[in-house]
Amino acid sequence: MNVVKSVTYSVAILALVCTAAAPRSQAQIAISIGEAPSCPYGYYEAAPYGCAPSGYYGPEWFTGGAFVGAGPWFHGSKDFHGQVDTNYNEKNYKGTYPTRGEKAEPTKQVDKEHFKGNEDRDGRGHVTEKH
Repeated sequence: MNVVKSVTYSVAILALVCTAAAPRSQAQIAISIGEAPSCPYGYYEAAPYGCAPSGYYGPEWFTGGAFVGAGPWFHGSKDFHGQVDTNYNEKNYKGTYPTRGEKAEPTKQVDKEHFKGNEDRDGRGHVTEKH
């Protein structure tokens, strides 16, 4: 009987030592957003945040010719809603995309009279009710 108790105690002590010696890991999440993409007509609101072509965002997305942002870099008002034309999204658009750092061409700027938005979104990219 003493042998059984001795083995039981030895196993218990070994288990305790192994548990104590095991490295403890802590879950860590690091999010580094960095700077907003420098795109002449705005960028898509979801990763990988490619440059959107002229015509994707309506004129309300621009202040003084500068894009107000979308997704994590949105810096408009909390109750902002703006039109997008989903015909210019990453799946449907077949034209040439602008590159980061490229300057906007004044002739490609969209105005209220010529913009044909078909979806209303908030600054985080969520579809909303038209206002």
